[in-house]
Amino acid sequence: MKQLHWLCFFLTILSLVGCFKKSQQKKTVLAIPVYGQSLALGEEAIRITDFDSLNKQTHHHVLTENLDDKFGYLSDTHFKQWMKKLLHDRRRAFELSIYGMSEVVVNYLDKKGYQDSVLICTFPGGRGATSIVDLDKGSEAYIKFLDEIKEAYETAQDKGWNFVVPAFCWMQGEDDIVWKKSTNYKKDLEQFQTDLNKDIKAITKQRRNVICIAYQTNCLTLSKDFKANDFKSRETSVPQAQLELIRDNSFFMASGPTYPYSFAGGERVHLDGLSQKRLGYLAGLSVVRLLESQPGGKGLTPEKFRISGNTAEITFNVPSPPLVLDTNAVLKAANYGFSVIDSTNTNILNKVSLQNNKVMLYCKKSPSGCKIRYAVNGIKEKSGYRYGPRGNVRDSQGITQTATILKQVYPLHNWCYQFDILVN
Repeated sequence: MKQLHWLCFFLTILSLVGCFKKSQQKKTVLAIPVYGQSLALGEEAIRITDFDSLNKQTHHHVLTENLDDKFGYLSDTHFKQWMKKLLHDRRRAFELSIYGMSEVVVNYLDKKGYQDSVLICTFPGGRGATSIVDLDKGSEAYIKFLDEIKEAYETAQDKGWNFVVPAFCWMQGEDDIVWKKSTNYKKDLEQFQTDLNKDIKAITKQRRNVICIAYQTNCLTLSKDFKANDFKSRETSVPQAQLELIRDNSFFMASGPTYPYSFAGGERVHLDGLSQKRLGYLAGLSVVRLLESQPGGKGLTPEKFRISGNTAEITFNVPSPPLVLDTNAVLKAANYGFSVIDSTNTNILNKVSLQNNKVMLYCKKSPSGCKIRYAVNGIKEKSGYRYGPRGNVRDSQGITQTATILKQVYPLHNWCYQFDILVN
């Protein structure tokens, strides 16, 4: 329902824009920033987006928080950003997922005939190596993020433009998997969205809610205490919380998990530039779904579990059927990433089969009272599609949705979110 309201609001804005003659056109700015820790800031991701090419490709309709097209000057204070821009210092201008996201949204607007009237404002916010509890309302990073939204809004107002924030992208959780500073990540993330939604609406005066487009962190093996067969695994609580909010809370939408991608710097924490771009395209498709009120916002997630004897049947929400077990794009994990852990820390899963939008798990005994897991595995200190916590389940969205990056075509499949669920 929240997404339908956004569609009606968006169409109303565009209809008002259409009332102006082209020479007098009143523009609308859609602000869609990203917030989180180092993945949101692109740390270690060697930039593959050329800013001149981005500006040319999008006809200068993708703008920074200053409502200009001068990207690449991120720092932790406004003054440092101003100095970097003055000195043209782009030494730490990393690849950001929002560049790919913006390309998708601008392409959509162009096809709809709105490119000359609707602009995209996007920028990163947050702080690296930081828990969600230190990025929340009142923190320095949060205040700076809100200040930049306010400055962008006021600049738009000075120009006589409309300014709305339909969504923000969320990329945080690694720190809380490793250091466990958040004692209830789901509650903390839900409260963050509530606070940011309220604060942004107070700035922009918009009536529509601000949706959180959430990725999923999967770096379980970075925790020194992680054991894949530990029934009481603490590390899975963070990605599980992200999944549950996407699945159950209408203020959240999916972009995708991180495990299908390649990582920088020893394949540990940070997505590389190519992977930032690919994940950004998925976030862009989520923005389009939001604006169009299309289905698929819950991502590829488990929907229902049924136990019969020694077999567990999982029914999935599949945005673009059919469901596929793909061992080419992601290195085959044991049992395609599934495990069934009993209270003695034993994996009782024998084999896995795929039936339409369902996965059948055949166990050594009844899985009742066990935890059914997906992508809870991996080599210590590793992340990504080869050695990290991973699974092989995806949909078939990439048959019709692709991205060309550095002259290579990549299918934009939805991959199953990591999960850890007790079944009875």
